[in-house]
Amino acid sequence: MFDILALLQCLLPEIKVTTMRQLSQIITAMLAMSGRVTMLGISRWTLSGGSYRTVIRFFRTVIPWATVFWVFFRRHLFCPNDVYLLAGDEVVISKAGKKTYGLDSFFSSLISKPISGLSFFTLSLVSVKQRHSFPIQIEQVVKSDVEKSIVSPIPEVKTQEKRGRGRPKGSKNKNKQEVIFTSELLRIQKMINELFKLIANLIPLTYLVVDGHFGNNNALQMARQVKLHIISKLRHDSALYIPYQHPDPNHRSRRKYGEKLDWRNISDEYLRQSSIDEDIQTDTYQATLLHKEFAQSLNVVILVKTNLKTNARSHVILFSSDLTLSYEKIIDYYKLRFQIEFNFRDAKQFWGLEDFMNRGKTVVTNAVNLSFFMVNLSHYLLAQFREDNPGSGIVDLKAYCRGFRYVREMLKMLPQQPEPILLSQIFAKLTSLGRIHNASTSVESS
Repeated sequence: MFDILALLQCLLPEIKVTTMRQLSQIITAMLAMSGRVTMLGISRWTLSGGSYRTVIRFFRTVIPWATVFWVFFRRHLFCPNDVYLLAGDEVVISKAGKKTYGLDSFFSSLISKPISGLSFFTLSLVSVKQRHSFPIQIEQVVKSDVEKSIVSPIPEVKTQEKRGRGRPKGSKNKNKQEVIFTSELLRIQKMINELFKLIANLIPLTYLVVDGHFGNNNALQMARQVKLHIISKLRHDSALYIPYQHPDPNHRSRRKYGEKLDWRNISDEYLRQSSIDEDIQTDTYQATLLHKEFAQSLNVVILVKTNLKTNARSHVILFSSDLTLSYEKIIDYYKLRFQIEFNFRDAKQFWGLEDFMNRGKTVVTNAVNLSFFMVNLSHYLLAQFREDNPGSGIVDLKAYCRGFRYVREMLKMLPQQPEPILLSQIFAKLTSLGRIHNASTSVESS
């Protein structure tokens, strides 16, 4: 069985010894338990010294989770030769009742409509070599009174007098770099700054990878203020322009925008790659383009897919504020952003992100952070487990831990310990129950 307490020794002195021992008991129970991951459910699977009161005391303890995540990652998961991206995304979980801290209406992408629940924004370090995301900081989204009072305005039809050509008298150019950040962007900026203080330049972070919700000038300016380049996606109907170039190179023109780019008829000079897979042709274009809502030029990659049988066409527009980044890396890094979705899936499916019934601020924070901490811990344990059990997943890991617990409880009831050969057979049989992949013959009791 894994020595969880030894793994958590690195967290000292960030958390107290008592809290660390309680966390060890809870993790051991969560690895072996079945059913919903609630405080009562955890207490039913804890070993001696892990009563329900102990579990309650742990969840009511204020824990510096950001430091815990970072220390564990630095000690057990960090690879010095790897390249890491900073990815961010929001996860919404449904929650009934009316008294849970932060309960509000949030849009759920799973069912494509607002639901009553809780929302948490997660920052993750994404490994380019391992192709895996590691949650590093989680913060609950709590709407302020101002945000709650905002109602989508009803557009009013106003009759305006037709003005003449040209700009109105007295109008001035606006500096698009001077923007007013929303509470969402301020929250993310604060999280990134706190993360930078923790890592203390141990990991050179260059790129912030986010989904299309942040494909706007405000998010780009926020990323540049924290000295990161953004990689995101633009709307499919975004108006992009080729920078204007006067035919005479010696002529000084104040004109900035050239022709508007039509994704259906992009010049071959921007074509970087073309491939065909099962009657689907994918053309990849890259160019430095302008957008009238952005303060700077954008490194744009456009993927155009064409069905060779039906001639149906679709496209995706990716962009980065780093004008030197190659199209291969822009595509690859944006694909890696999806790894954070697997973190959300595992936290909900295996580690109780959708199960907890806590209501107070501290206990909700601990329940959510514990779920994501188990995502990182299980990744480390799986790396060891797969040395003797290749291809195993979290279901196999939990089945192994549950079988080990069954063997341990059974041995307490026997008058004498069985022969080593019989004990090894019992152990192999019980730890294989409920597994997806067959148990390795080299697994032995410890």
